[in-house]
Amino acid sequence: MATPSLDDIALFSAIADAGGFRVAAQKRGLSASSLSDAMRRLEADLGVRLLNRTTRSVTPTEAGKRLLERLRPALSEIGDAIDGAGADADRPTGTLRLNVPTIVARHILPPIAARFLLAHPGVRLEVSAQDMFVDILAAGFDAGIRYEESIARDMIAVPIGPARQRFAVGGAPAYLARHGTPRHPRDLADHARIGHRFASGSLAIWDLERSGRRFRIAPDGPLIASSIEMALAAAEAGLGLIATFEDTLADSFARGTLIRVLEDWTEDFPGPSLYYPSRRLMPAPLRAFVDFVKADRPDPPSRVAKSSASA
Repeated sequence: MATPSLDDIALFSAIADAGGFRVAAQKRGLSASSLSDAMRRLEADLGVRLLNRTTRSVTPTEAGKRLLERLRPALSEIGDAIDGAGADADRPTGTLRLNVPTIVARHILPPIAARFLLAHPGVRLEVSAQDMFVDILAAGFDAGIRYEESIARDMIAVPIGPARQRFAVGGAPAYLARHGTPRHPRDLADHARIGHRFASGSLAIWDLERSGRRFRIAPDGPLIASSIEMALAAAEAGLGLIATFEDTLADSFARGTLIRVLEDWTEDFPGPSLYYPSRRLMPAPLRAFVDFVKADRPDPPSRVAKSSASA
């Protein structure tokens, strides 16, 4: 016996409920001949006649009645499931998986995620913090958050968090008292520079710019670490200068454990964006998050990213 088509089974139920091919065809928006073809296929697959056809009526055979009695609960469940899938747009449920940089996971995403989850209790959020660029689809994520230079041009991007951010350079008071305060990026050649190494193995370069003049300086000091916590502790201990996101150093500046230097050489840059592959048939949790981000932070409309991906 061949495995029957679920579509043909649903049409059989519709014909039986309507009491004929013509009425069922009108309700389904199909032709009567297509329903007749479906019934011939189904009866051939099952090897049994399911409908008695006369010029005046169409009624289930005994075999057809028994099949309908067992089918209707299952078809009802399928209908409820389909309705539920459509309702997810209004009451999203499920898991939303995001891949984000550690700076975003530490300083930008937490309050946004908390507000989103309070507004959508049916959604579970899974966040993977990685500084290494990944193919979000191949890695099983629904979306990612990255800075513009790391977003492929075929992705849809929506700004999230601060519109502008800055880097900052700082040193402990004791360190600056011993070695002096740099006034120009060229002065950094005489200073210990604590560095950060990405998971990809590349070293984060200090990028200082003012009025079109740019200096790119490699860290060179007693510590190179992939942990910002280690780098920050070393800087506060007076082992050297540190350069990283302003948000990361803000508390240290406020407490006085670090003093900001070269502030006029750290220009701002665009903040991060939420990005995803397509607006078509988005999972309900992702659609809800995109809509929430747009409403939570009024900004220019979403765009298709124009810069090419970089590792």
